[in-house]
Amino acid sequence: MTEFELLGPCAAGPALGRAVLKATAEDFQVDEVLDIPLAGEGEHLWLWVEKRNLNTEEAARRLAKAAGVPLRTVSYAGLKDRQALTRQWFSLHLPGKADPDLRAAENETLSILKVARHKRKLQRGAHAANGFTLRLTALQADREALDARLKQLSQTGVPNYFGTQRFGFQGGNVHDARQWAERQALPEQRNVRSRLLSTARSYLFNQVLAARVADGTWNQAQVGDLLAFTDSRSFFPAGEAECSDPRLAVLDLHPTGPMWGEGDSPAAGAIHALEQNVGAALAPLGQWLAKAGMAHERRILRLPIGGLAWHYPEPDILQLEFVLPAGCFATVVVRELVDLLPAGHTDSPCVF
Repeated sequence: MTEFELLGPCAAGPALGRAVLKATAEDFQVDEVLDIPLAGEGEHLWLWVEKRNLNTEEAARRLAKAAGVPLRTVSYAGLKDRQALTRQWFSLHLPGKADPDLRAAENETLSILKVARHKRKLQRGAHAANGFTLRLTALQADREALDARLKQLSQTGVPNYFGTQRFGFQGGNVHDARQWAERQALPEQRNVRSRLLSTARSYLFNQVLAARVADGTWNQAQVGDLLAFTDSRSFFPAGEAECSDPRLAVLDLHPTGPMWGEGDSPAAGAIHALEQNVGAALAPLGQWLAKAGMAHERRILRLPIGGLAWHYPEPDILQLEFVLPAGCFATVVVRELVDLLPAGHTDSPCVF
C-alpha cells in the first residue's frame, strides 16, 4: 500500500521538494516529555535511557536481563522509533531489592543517563508529549517557499494522521488485520492481537481524516462534530455556539474523528453520515473491533505543532525542532513539506 492509501491527502499543498530523513540516527531525535517529580525513594527504579537504532521493547528486554527480573516488571510510557536517537524513561519494579548493576545492558546502542527511585511504576501513556529534532538532508527545495510553508503550519497545524510506521512495511499490518477481520477471529498471541487491532483503528481513523481533508473540514468545527482539547481524551458535541469558540482559532480546541469500537458514533448530522459511510466501506474492520470489545474513543483531527523552529545549518540541510502531543507522528509534519527519498538516493521518492 502507498503512503497516500494509508494516510490520505496533504492539507498544505504539493510537496515543495525532496529530502532524506534518517540518513543517520542523529537525524531523527526524540526526547520524551514527562512532567512527574520523582520521590527519590520507593520500590521502583526509574531510568532515563538514551537509545540509538534500538526499539523500546528490545531495550526493555535488555534492562530486564541485566537486572535479573522478569520482563513484565519493566515499564515504559510509550514506544519510540527504532531508527532514531531517542531518550525515554523506563521503570523497574524492585521491591526490597538494591539497585542492580545494569552495565551489562549498556553498549553503543543503549546508555543509562539518570537513575532515580520512585514510589510508583511508570504507566503507559504517562508522558505528556515528545520533543523532536529532525535533520532533513540532501535537501532539494526553495528556501523561501519552505519558510513560508513552515510559518503556515505553525499557525494551522497539520492533519493528525497516524504515520506509516503504525501500518508496517508497505501496509502489511493492514493486510493482516483485514484477513483476521474477514474471519471475525482474533490472533491468540497478545502482542500480535494488540498490534493488529491498533492498526485497524488507526487505518479507519485515517480514512475519516482523509475524507475531511479532501472536503476542507479537517480543521473547521461543524455542527454535529465532537470537540476535544489538545491534551484531553474527553469530548463534547458542537452546536452553533461551540463552532465559534475562539479556542478553535488558537489551536487549543479541535474537531475529532472516531477511534472505532463498540456502539454507534456519537457524532451527529453530516459528520455522523461521513463517519458511517467510511465505516460501511470498511465494515469488516469496524465489526471486528467492536467484537474485540474496543471502546469507541475520539482523536483530534488537527495536530498543533508546539515550539516550531527551524534553520539551515548547511545549504542542503533543514533542521526542525518542535513538540507534539503523545501518540502523534513527526513524519506527518514532514510530509506537508517535502517528499522523502531513501538514504543515499536523490532520484526517486521513498516507497512506503
